[in-house]
Amino acid sequence: MALENSNPKQLAAEQAVAYIQDGMTVGLGTGSTAYWAIQQIGKNVHSGLQIKAVATSIQSEKLAAELGIPLIPFSEVKEINVTIDGADEVDGAWNLIKGGGGALLREKIIASSSKELIIVVDESKVVDQLGKFHLPVEVVKFGYELTRHKLSMLGCEPNLRMEDQRPYTTDNGNYILDCDFKQISRPGECHDAINSIPGVVDNGLFIAMAAKVIVGYKDGSVKELQKAF
Repeated sequence: MALENSNPKQLAAEQAVAYIQDGMTVGLGTGSTAYWAIQQIGKNVHSGLQIKAVATSIQSEKLAAELGIPLIPFSEVKEINVTIDGADEVDGAWNLIKGGGGALLREKIIASSSKELIIVVDESKVVDQLGKFHLPVEVVKFGYELTRHKLSMLGCEPNLRMEDQRPYTTDNGNYILDCDFKQISRPGECHDAINSIPGVVDNGLFIAMAAKVIVGYKDGSVKELQKAF
């Protein structure tokens, strides 16, 4: 039954957490929707759920520790059973734009090492075509101006992300260029073209990585999406 005035992000996250079982190693995402997943995982651990977890950011790691979720170092990770994370945009083929929270590199490392990546979003993040949200690209600090120029030659306007009037720095010590493509009609080709530029560490396009997409709606309903194409 739909619940009015409920938080769609929280509802989607809580439904995703239901897939976590005892004995799993779980990847903890970053951002406003992943926050609710971590909160629910913490409650489940407190109620007896036995898991181990790895986090995609210092922020998520800190929250998990505060909630009593057992964290293990990456050196001890053999495989990740499931990762729950958010997205800034999801298209009909479940290609994603991620990185609005600045953790795209760690998110991609963990997602690519996971048996299953569950994406949780609210309805505003579901789009017909990627690109309205500016694509985050993580770049090394050295020569970033040259990297930015080469990115602009792909047809976008790259802007250095700022925080407190200083360049934003990722947990990995890099910069982020937020690239305005207007629309991205061929996400796979765009991903490869960006990553071929020297100075680029990785970008926020996640191509064919999601196993499930769970969407929360303003009316309080939750739905698992079916791929449109």
